[in-house]
Amino acid sequence: MSDSPKNPNRRLAWKVAPDLFTSFRYASDGLWYTFLSQRNFRIHVAVGVFVLALAVWLHLSATNLAVLVLLIALMLGLELVNTAIESVVDLSIGKTYHELAKIAKDCAAAAVLVNGLSAVAIGCLIILPPLFATVGQLLRP
Repeated sequence: MSDSPKNPNRRLAWKVAPDLFTSFRYASDGLWYTFLSQRNFRIHVAVGVFVLALAVWLHLSATNLAVLVLLIALMLGLELVNTAIESVVDLSIGKTYHELAKIAKDCAAAAVLVNGLSAVAIGCLIILPPLFATVGQLLRP
């Protein structure tokens, strides 16, 4: 997906989606763009898949699994918002430097960081006790 005005897929980007299917297609375009262009998003997806696989292997309760799914979704959602903010800032200032643009980008990145740290802490509280118990059982003679 190019930002070029000559890209026929973007010629109607300013219009409201005419139907629900088109809205979902636009959303999937944003998801796919972020997955392809943002290394951190791909890392978060991989970690999320690993955490969910570990949670299923540990037979975590539905409530704990739901909390982990919510944390992963929040992390990915914030990465998407961060990408959107960075794109809008880049669009508005071009290739020039502006201190307010730096602040906007840094704050968006900080939001991702704060959420990531809390997600790791909560994930550890949920996963580590059953993981240690399971590993302990596997290591007993």
